[in-house]
Amino acid sequence: MPRLRSIDRLRASAYLAVGLMACGGTPGSVVPIGATTDSETTAAAWIESTRSTQAVIHRFRWLFRDREGSGGGRGSARITPGDSLRFDVVGPLGTGRGAAFVVGDVSIWAEPEEDIQKLVPNYPLLWAMLGIARLPDPVGDVSSFRDGRLVAWRFVNGADTVEYAILAGPPKRLVADVRLAGKRLGRVETMFGSDGAPRSSRLDVPGVPARLDITYVSTTAAVAFDPETWIRPEPEP
Repeated sequence: MPRLRSIDRLRASAYLAVGLMACGGTPGSVVPIGATTDSETTAAAWIESTRSTQAVIHRFRWLFRDREGSGGGRGSARITPGDSLRFDVVGPLGTGRGAAFVVGDVSIWAEPEEDIQKLVPNYPLLWAMLGIARLPDPVGDVSSFRDGRLVAWRFVNGADTVEYAILAGPPKRLVADVRLAGKRLGRVETMFGSDGAPRSSRLDVPGVPARLDITYVSTTAAVAFDPETWIRPEPEP
């Protein structure tokens, strides 16, 4: 029984850290106290376990809010096992289209770039919203924490920090936190269904402040994508 209570306290701390952002507070670290030094090899194996082994198409509804107002619509994400991602969003009645082609953590193109950057300021955060963790480059110093239903990782490179935690649930959750130059860029919480596919995700960006909510409508396996999927669309007139 004491061990179960300890796990419950750790889980509650992780949920509380996420909840503070929603209340306007400052969330703490995703990784609980007690993390120990770990290896890049072990971290890479865990990162790999979060990735899909087949091509998939996620379809979703989205809602973005900041001090200037709010807007939403529908969207899709096409992902290949080789880390290629085509991300599309469109506003009500087909207005306000945006798209991006990302390989790993690098944007090959984004159209219009400023709108995509406003929605998602960092591509590791975008991957986390899709339920996938990314190994930082460079990896930096690695530490981890494991206790029952909670697994957490921290990657520190100078003043930059990337943290991940998976809570087994139910429901299973992935929490990701990215800090650049010591300042939090954003935090993601993604919830999964019993089939392992993402069901909802929330990105909080404290500096703006802004929030992006995604509700997944469907996840479908794909054999292959049309080559035109990766071609930059013409800008809207």
